[in-house]
Amino acid sequence: MPHPTVAFLGIGLMGQPMAARLAGAGFPLRAWNRSTAKARTLATHGAQVCESLEDAVRDADMVVSMLADGAAVGATMDAALPAMAPGSVWIDMSSTRHDEALAFHARLAGQGVRFLDAPVSGGVPGAQDGKLAIMAGGSLRDFEEALPLFAVLGSAQLVGPAGSGQVAKLCNQLIVGATLNVVAEALLLAQAAGADPAAVREAIRGGFAGSRILELHGQRMLDRNFVPGGQVKSQLKDLRNVLAAAGEVGLSLPLTAAATRSYESIEAELGHADHAAALLALERINPGVRLGLAEDRLPE
Repeated sequence: MPHPTVAFLGIGLMGQPMAARLAGAGFPLRAWNRSTAKARTLATHGAQVCESLEDAVRDADMVVSMLADGAAVGATMDAALPAMAPGSVWIDMSSTRHDEALAFHARLAGQGVRFLDAPVSGGVPGAQDGKLAIMAGGSLRDFEEALPLFAVLGSAQLVGPAGSGQVAKLCNQLIVGATLNVVAEALLLAQAAGADPAAVREAIRGGFAGSRILELHGQRMLDRNFVPGGQVKSQLKDLRNVLAAAGEVGLSLPLTAAATRSYESIEAELGHADHAAALLALERINPGVRLGLAEDRLPE
């Protein structure tokens, strides 16, 4: 079976390697970005670069959006819908609020377009290596139709009806955001109490405290490497969405609230830094204590 034609909308940190993998795997791919220059990087991968959003989505079998937030997805959807073919599938792989995903589903269904919300976890390395965790909400039929596309990008799981993918992503980000802050606390405590924080990390990696975050971001903190990866502003957006979803169902999430406040304290100055910069937020409320001797590596 030939691959479906895919319009990929949003060629940013995550979208660029995701779109490049799809083009490399033989999907006829049209790339669109609000700033066309970013999309042009995909021409070398065989993608058709579209300056017009309408040209990108017209007669496409699948539209994949990887945009900054729900507002960007909604605005792009409104502009694209008049040119879309009924029966096509819109796969939103951005991170949005649960209520936004439900609204997108209703908006598209009214025009005869199917919808999957399929946010991802794994960051830029996962996007580059095709090892993203993909959490999908929608119908089983639509999910199975999208599986060949998902397989190029990572491992996908259908977690429920439309909107459920965003719920799963919020659960993921809740754990990631809180754990980043806890790892920072553990390493700074080791430093302040006179232990070797790098050796402490090695000692606990194989026990119950071991995690991908301790593995990757614990090392980032030791190296003081805050060049992104996942950004503070993105983590903060997700944590705020977690708290909004919790409010909708009457839940209090104190650890998530604390992690949110931590990131908010560095949002203005370090919004584009890697979310391992939770360490910098912690150091600021502990004057005189600093993890290691390396110079901070920050985005330009």
